[in-house]
Amino acid sequence: MSELAENAAASGEAPTSFGAGILKRADLLVGGGVLALMMTLVMPLPPWVLDSLLTFNIAFSLLMLLVTINVRDAAELSAFPTILLFGTLMRLGLNVASTRLILSGGDAGSVISAFGAYVVRDNIVVGLIVFLILVIIQFVVITKGAGRISEVSARFVLDAMPGKQMAIDADLNAGLIGADEARARRQAIAGEAEFYGAMDGASKFVRGDAVAGLIITSLNLVVGIAVGAAGGLDFGEAAERYSRLTIGDGLVSQIPALFVSTAAAVLSTRASGRQSLSQNLIAQIGGRPRATATVAVMIFALAWVPGMPRLPFMLLASLMLIGWQFTRGADGPRALLERAGVLEDDGPASKPADEVDPDDAAKQAEEQEILELLSVDRISLEIGYRLIPLVQDKQGTGILDHVANLRKRIAGTQGLVLPPVRVKDNVRLEPGAYRIVIGGDEVARGVIEAGSYLAMDGGQTTGKVKGKETIDPAFGLPAWWVSASDRDEAEILGYTVIDSTSVLVTHLSEVLRAHLGDILSRDDVKDLVENVKRVAPAVVEEVVPDRVGYGLLQQVLRNLLREGAPIRNMPAILEALADQSERTKDVDALTEGVRQRLGRSLCEQHADADGILHAVTLDPDVEARIAHAVGSGGPAENEAQSAPIGPAWLRELVERVEGSMSEASRGGREVVLLVRSNVRRFVSELVRASLPKVAVLSYGEVTAAGSIETQKIVRMDDDPS
Repeated sequence: MSELAENAAASGEAPTSFGAGILKRADLLVGGGVLALMMTLVMPLPPWVLDSLLTFNIAFSLLMLLVTINVRDAAELSAFPTILLFGTLMRLGLNVASTRLILSGGDAGSVISAFGAYVVRDNIVVGLIVFLILVIIQFVVITKGAGRISEVSARFVLDAMPGKQMAIDADLNAGLIGADEARARRQAIAGEAEFYGAMDGASKFVRGDAVAGLIITSLNLVVGIAVGAAGGLDFGEAAERYSRLTIGDGLVSQIPALFVSTAAAVLSTRASGRQSLSQNLIAQIGGRPRATATVAVMIFALAWVPGMPRLPFMLLASLMLIGWQFTRGADGPRALLERAGVLEDDGPASKPADEVDPDDAAKQAEEQEILELLSVDRISLEIGYRLIPLVQDKQGTGILDHVANLRKRIAGTQGLVLPPVRVKDNVRLEPGAYRIVIGGDEVARGVIEAGSYLAMDGGQTTGKVKGKETIDPAFGLPAWWVSASDRDEAEILGYTVIDSTSVLVTHLSEVLRAHLGDILSRDDVKDLVENVKRVAPAVVEEVVPDRVGYGLLQQVLRNLLREGAPIRNMPAILEALADQSERTKDVDALTEGVRQRLGRSLCEQHADADGILHAVTLDPDVEARIAHAVGSGGPAENEAQSAPIGPAWLRELVERVEGSMSEASRGGREVVLLVRSNVRRFVSELVRASLPKVAVLSYGEVTAAGSIETQKIVRMDDDPS
């Protein structure tokens, strides 16, 4: 039993299971109600049933009116367009049922008779005029106005959707909001658009209901008099009886319809706020006590005009003075709401501009500036003023859109969710320059020509392009900036043409991929572990934090990311650490053990479309010499293997590796450097400085590879040391 049920039982009250049961069976209840509404169109109803349904219709309409007055946001009542449809069907069904009773027997129940007798009394003409006035008010004023407001609101909401979506994306990429808040704001915008679009269509139901009510009333009056005259009544008696019934039937239908159409108009015209409509109305009207006092004095003066009735004027002036007394001292609606204690906390209250102390404002601005200087963005992109138009555009191809896609790609391939990239202008940069900053330190910069295109020679060009010679900032290759008019010519000549925004984002992508290890923080590691805990709680409880702390795990993951190894399979990484951590706490040794566990992923990452891994290997004597030098090769078999290695020998080795990799990768194939496990770490660090794009794998990591093709073998024929 829940705590709520226990408290209810202790207090002698019944648990709230009845309401829960209604909600669980809501689909059945609503479906049955709609079916019953449809049956009223074809089935005759007894007068007492019609009385009950008419009473329910009046109560339901009043409920809708009061609910719309008390909602704080129109979107809170998103089901209102559907409610309008059901309400229209219910009134039409009741009209058909009452018409059947009126024309068949001249008796439509007590409710219709009471309405007709009360309004008509002794004058049928007055009753008809009152009914027609109600119809005109609903049809011409309220229904038509509500329909127009719904139409305009829907148009403006739909037109504003792209701008709101771009604003959310900008806040998300700037780090002002999180992914969950951005998702909630997008859902709110979509719900708002759907609501106003549905209200635009639902307003047609109200208009059609008014027209149908007028037609049905006319038919009841004309045909009823004819049926009564044909049934033996004289014309005067038939006119009086059926006029009363017709007017009563029309009033019973039109008054609830007037309530519902008023509710629709209120819902369409109200603005969003944290208070209900009633509170906002009273606060906004009574929040200016000077106006209330002025009007009270004027009304009091009008009471003394000769011929004017003094009592109502004096009474109204007194009431307004009482209202002024209660609101005296309030300056604006907010102050009145605060005094009443109904103002909800929606953030720091801001003073009006004329009440802000200039000294206080200056101090707050200075403190805010100091706090901003203390904050360091994890990733930021600073741009010159000419690049500002590239940040966001209507086509969705701006820097912010590319950055959002980049974060998704890195999360999908590397398994790391990048922190938001803050894009900001820097007046100290050149107009077309930009720089990439990680953790407050600049890691790369470049210059692009906004509005131009970068033409790169892919090796198959047939001529010289006209443009400004430059260097591709992402890969360091020769390129040319060409104008938009020369873009087609450059493509015809065989150049790869890229727009300036893509050039900048590609450079950003390469830089971020190269620095993923530096970007990874302990908070990121904790988030990764929490995600694993949801799918593999056992391994997390075994490893983190008792055997492997967050700091040690962060170092292992950083080593993996720095060499391009993905960390998506966190359960496998933690399992490997669980097996290795009992024998050693050395970060490099743990990293090598994890890499062997991720061997299949590493092979798939570097294999071609046929699953073949193309590799360049080292001569066994070279590997043995390196292993002996780093202390992982055991006793040397010969003098050559035990000879020391110096800087010149290592430099020569790197040059030969670079040459072999260049020859093996001709034709666009991806090639890895394959070495023994005990020297992989040393060779990787040695090669990475000159060849950062080369992946160094060990034989233990490629056991899961489908096929390995050795393209070149690096040998050291001479000994420059």
